[in-house]
Amino acid sequence: MARLCVVWVKSGIGYNRIQRRTLKALGLHRLNQSVVHNDCASVRGMINRVKHLVRVEVEGS
Repeated sequence: MARLCVVWVKSGIGYNRIQRRTLKALGLHRLNQSVVHNDCASVRGMINRVKHLVRVEVEGS
């Protein structure tokens, strides 16, 4: 199974509460922090909601 490395690159200030809470749900607490998640539909949906605030890198399977 592929894994996704999600890096928080832009502040959530000025965006709505749902997007800020999605960042927290992904496990991100500060800018330039990265977390690794399994590639599944729920994680893809969360990433899609905040795609303008994060960078995604695909790790090998």
